[in-house]
Amino acid sequence: MDKLPKIGLPILIVAVILIILIAKSTITINSGEAGVLYKTFDGGVVTDGPPLGEGFHVVAPWNDVFVYEVRQQALEEKMQVLSSNGLEIKLDVSVWYEPAFADLGSLHQEKGEMYVARVLQPAVRSAARAVVGRYIPEQLYASKREAIQKEILDETKILLKDQYVQVNEVLVRDVSLPQNIKEAIERKLRQEQESLEYEFRLTKATQEAQRQRIDAEGKAKANEILSASLNDQILMEKGIQATVELAKSPNAKVVVIGSGESGMPLILGNN
Repeated sequence: MDKLPKIGLPILIVAVILIILIAKSTITINSGEAGVLYKTFDGGVVTDGPPLGEGFHVVAPWNDVFVYEVRQQALEEKMQVLSSNGLEIKLDVSVWYEPAFADLGSLHQEKGEMYVARVLQPAVRSAARAVVGRYIPEQLYASKREAIQKEILDETKILLKDQYVQVNEVLVRDVSLPQNIKEAIERKLRQEQESLEYEFRLTKATQEAQRQRIDAEGKAKANEILSASLNDQILMEKGIQATVELAKSPNAKVVVIGSGESGMPLILGNN
């Protein structure tokens, strides 16, 4: 160090200071992130303008930038809630959320970087308890999952109004009931299915019996009409027509001998 020129040490010190200042004065914000500027000597957090976007930025070395992820994120929640009749239900829920980009400064100033634990989680849990408390376990297990998802989403949005957090979707991945309740519900569902199947078979049998009755009534009516329309002359005419047609057949040898009691010819020798 003694060998350095007298002017060399000040230059080295200035260079080190400049490097530190440059490092403190520049920041690169990555993809999917945004920065909140904090002005140490000029009002603190900047809330009246857009946050710093992606890319390279130069700021005063005495100011700070707080970086937030602003792309959609997922919160996984496992919670225990009560149904309308007081039974304990376990829910496995996913929440898709993101901070409100335009209000990122206000979010940082009022909620801080721990906004998920301070704001989002309590809202989701409160909404889930309120919604599940409207249903009995059978509804939760069998048919109401989509309705529950939508209601939890709507309730969460109401609770997060003016909280600078945007919830995009709530997904109920699993609903777990006590084992004895689950088995009882499954037995009931099987019995209902069997009952529906029996009613279907009974309806089909009744319809088939009705069809057969109508068919029989139709045939009886037709026979009644046919019998009423026949007399001896018509029967004799039909017999004569049949005899003539039979006589024309190349496969028959017709021998007419006298006549029968009804006056019809007797035909012998048919092959």
